[in-house]
Amino acid sequence: MEEEQQLRRLDAGALKALAHPLRVRIFDLLSAHGPQTASSLASMLGETSGSTSYHLRTLSAHDLIHEVEGRGTARERWWELPQGRIDIPGPSQSMSPANRAAAQIVSSEFFRLRHETLMAYVNRPDAEVPEGWKDAGLIATTLLEMTPAQMEDLKDELMAVIDGAVERYRGQTGPDVRRVSLRTELFDLAASRPVLSDAADQSTEES
Repeated sequence: MEEEQQLRRLDAGALKALAHPLRVRIFDLLSAHGPQTASSLASMLGETSGSTSYHLRTLSAHDLIHEVEGRGTARERWWELPQGRIDIPGPSQSMSPANRAAAQIVSSEFFRLRHETLMAYVNRPDAEVPEGWKDAGLIATTLLEMTPAQMEDLKDELMAVIDGAVERYRGQTGPDVRRVSLRTELFDLAASRPVLSDAADQSTEES
């Protein structure tokens, strides 16, 4: 698929450029809300436009964001994320100490923001939920017994569904269209042991 061809794995320079909590927040806001200016980001973050402008330039220097073509002025520039997925490497023993520290900052801040966004959704008062969206979401945790090969197969199936949705809904606009967050997690539990027969399936679901 075209989207798979646009997968970018961050190199050491880009990873270090992103390794600042405010830059991760800016990156996350551009992902969640689309194109923004230094002023609009400053308003969201409670920062000065000079500060957000500096961090935007740093992100741009490593192609993590780019200027929106044909929009804005010399004094007010609009910024957006490139299309496609970005693979952000987690901390690894094979990294240099500096790169490992950068990866720790980026991954910790991304997951902190991810949890913050999830809890804001979970705790949102019904009065603030737009009509028709109350029961549209899904939060589910399912525990399975699988082999590594089976988990790889399931991962490929899930990514195929996600890639299909991206192709189907990309660029969609309209009065009932809102940006949604689709989260997929699949990993083995650190304390897990080989599963013997008669193990019970466990599944929890909250909507």
